[in-house]
Amino acid sequence: MADPHARPARLFLLLGDQLDPDAAWLADFDPGRDAVWMAEAAGEAQRVWSHKARIALFLSAMRHCRDALRARGWTVHYRALDAGHQGLDEALAVDLGTLAPARVVGCRPGEHGVMAALAATCARAGIALAWREDPHFLVEPGEFADWARGRRGLVMEHFYRWQRRRLGILVDAAGAPEGGRWNFDADNRRSFGREGPGLLQAPLAFPPDALTRAVLDEVAQRFPDHPGELSAFDWPVTPGQARQALDDFVRHRLPAFGPFQDAMWQGEPWLYHARLSAAMNLKLLDPRAVVEAALSAWRSGAAPLASVEGFVRQVIGWREYVRGIYWLRMPGYLEMNALGAEAGLPAFYWTGDTDLACLRDALGQLLRHGYNHHIQRLMVTGLFALLLGVRPRQVHEWFLAMHVDAVEWVELPNTLGMGQHADGGLLGSKPYVASGRYLQRMGNHCQGCRYRPERAEGADACPFTTLYWDFLDRHRQRFAGHPRTALQWRALDRLAPQALAAIRDHAAELRARYGAGPAVSGSGAR
Repeated sequence: MADPHARPARLFLLLGDQLDPDAAWLADFDPGRDAVWMAEAAGEAQRVWSHKARIALFLSAMRHCRDALRARGWTVHYRALDAGHQGLDEALAVDLGTLAPARVVGCRPGEHGVMAALAATCARAGIALAWREDPHFLVEPGEFADWARGRRGLVMEHFYRWQRRRLGILVDAAGAPEGGRWNFDADNRRSFGREGPGLLQAPLAFPPDALTRAVLDEVAQRFPDHPGELSAFDWPVTPGQARQALDDFVRHRLPAFGPFQDAMWQGEPWLYHARLSAAMNLKLLDPRAVVEAALSAWRSGAAPLASVEGFVRQVIGWREYVRGIYWLRMPGYLEMNALGAEAGLPAFYWTGDTDLACLRDALGQLLRHGYNHHIQRLMVTGLFALLLGVRPRQVHEWFLAMHVDAVEWVELPNTLGMGQHADGGLLGSKPYVASGRYLQRMGNHCQGCRYRPERAEGADACPFTTLYWDFLDRHRQRFAGHPRTALQWRALDRLAPQALAAIRDHAAELRARYGAGPAVSGSGAR
C-alpha cells in the first residue's frame, strides 16, 4: 500500500457509476505508488431532485467499492457527503491541491458535463489528465462514430445486426441469424389476457447490510424533502450480489421475458423483467457476462430463442446504440425540442396523486422502488408527457431524478429520442403515440379506472385518448405523410369536424387541469 500521505504518482478517478474494482482500465494500478480518488457530491443529488432510493443506491455501492479496494491494500482518498463540497469538480480541485499527483487517470464518465468539468479542473491545476474508455461497453464512441459516418439514418436494427455479426452472437458459421430471423419482436408483444400473469416468483432481494442501513438513515436525514421511499430498498450493491441477481433472472424470468416484455399488470412491478439495469449502469455487472448467461440458457434449452434474442437485443443492441447516439450528439442533444413542446410537467409526476389508474400505479411503484419497467416508462409516464406536450428538458430531468438506474448517457437518448421524439427522428423514426386503447390491451388498469379508453370526449373520456387525437391534430403537418405514421393520421381525417373541435376543447381543459400550460401547435420544427 502507498503511504496515504505521500504524493501519488497517479490519481485514478473512480466515479459513482464505475464501481467494478476489477475493471480492465484499473489493471495497471500500482498499489505502491498510485491512489484512487472517490467523492460523494451532494450537488449531484440536488442538481436534479433525486429519488431517495437513487441517492442511497449510489452511496451504498460506492462505499462498498471503497471498502473492497482498501481491503486489497489500495490507497483510496474518499470524500463523504459531510466534506462540505457540492460538485465533483469542486471536490477534485481541493484534493488536487493537497495531494498534488503527478498525473490523473480517469475512465470516460457517464455524463458529458461531468467529463468536461473534471477535465477543466485538472487543466486549471496544471495536472495532466488521461481519459480511458469504459471497458463495460462493447462499442467505444469512436467506433460508433465510424459506423454512423455516411449513413442516411442511424437505424438501430442495422446497428444491432452489425453487432451480432462482429461479436459472433446468435449467428451461424455463415453469419446468418440463428432461427432464421434477426428479430423475434413480432412474437414478443403478448398481453396476459383476463387471467393475468399468474403466480410470479419475486426477484431475489438483497436486504440492506449494516453499511447500507447506515446509508439509508443518512439519506433520510439529509434529503428529507426528496421524493420517494426507502423502506423497500433491496437493490444489489456489490458485484457479488449483482451476479446473484443475474442468475436469478436467467433461471426464473428470462424464459417468459420475451413474449411478455411489453405487458403490464396492476400491482406487479417486476413481472418477467430483469431488474439488472441499475447493476449494469453502476458497472457491478459486465454486459459480456450478462449476454453469456442468457446464451447459456438458450444452449441448454432452459430458455427459448425468442426470449433470449429479445433480451440480448436490449444489451448488445439498444444499450450500446443509445450510448453511441449520446456521445455522437452531445452536448447539443440535451437541448433538442423538435416538436416545440412547451408545457410544464404536471405536479402529480412527483407525488403519484392522480385519478388515472395506469399512471397512479406506475408512479406509486416508482415512488416506492425507484423503478418502472421499460413499457411503463415509454407508454405510460413518457407517453402522457409526450401527448400533453411537456418540455423535453423537464421530462428528462424527471426521468433522471426518479429512476435508480438513471445515468445520463442512457436516460437522455431514451427520454428525448424514443420517449418524446424531441430529436426529430434521429433515434426513432416515428413518435411512439397511442390512445387509451393500447393501455387497455396491454394491461388491466382500465378495469378499475373512472375513465373509458374508447372515449375522447366527455367527462369519462380517457385523457390518453383525448390527448392522442389532439397530438395527431397538432402535428398533422409533420407526420401525415410519414410512411410509418400515415395510417394514424388517416384515422384522424375520418373524425367529424364537430368531434375534432370537441377534442381540442377537452384537451385544453386537461392541460389547465394538470397545470401544464398551453401546447404548441403545428410542426414544431426548430
